[in-house]
Order: sequence, then structure tokens, then C-alpha cells
Amino acid sequence: MGISKVLKNKFEHFSEEDRSRLVRLGWEDRSTFEVIQVQFHLSPNEFVLFMRTTLPRAAFDRWRRRISARGRLKNEKKRGFKSTRFKCSRQSVDGITKGWK
Repeated sequence: MGISKVLKNKFEHFSEEDRSRLVRLGWEDRSTFEVIQVQFHLSPNEFVLFMRTTLPRAAFDRWRRRISARGRLKNEKKRGFKSTRFKCSRQSVDGITKGWK
């Protein structure tokens, strides 16, 4: 499956660090397509094409099955909850863990 020259140029302008970050955001459930769109200016369809061109075929197929099965987690409107940054209940505001010796 080919991609347009515009998208190819868009993907090529990402640094190696950005590409790695995008792949990590794609795999984790906390990051929605809306967050990816705000940070990297990629629509959900463009992001799927990015993942298709970046990941090996087997990994992309696994990712698509995961996203299809858990699609509600990647779409903020379908989630039903607002995900915030994870913070341990024993962690105080200044970042020091309480109750551990």
C-alpha cells in the first residue's frame, strides 16, 4: 500500500526520537488519537498509515487487532473516563514516596 508524497514528506520530517515516541504512544492505552493529533498534527488515519509504514508487518497486524479490540480506549469520546497522569497513592506532591524505608 503506497502513501502520498505529502504524507511521506510529513513522516520523513519526524526525528528518530519523534518516531520512537509515536510508536510508544500508539502501543500504550492511555494515549488517545486526539493527544497524538495535538502533539504531532497527525489525524487518526494518518497515524495508522504511519504505524503501517514504521512497524514490521506482524507487529502492525498485532497493533491493529489490539486497537480494534480496545478501540474505545484510543478514542477520547468513546472512553467514558478522562485519563490523567498516573500517580501512586503513596507519592506526595514533591515526588517523594511515603511509607517506604
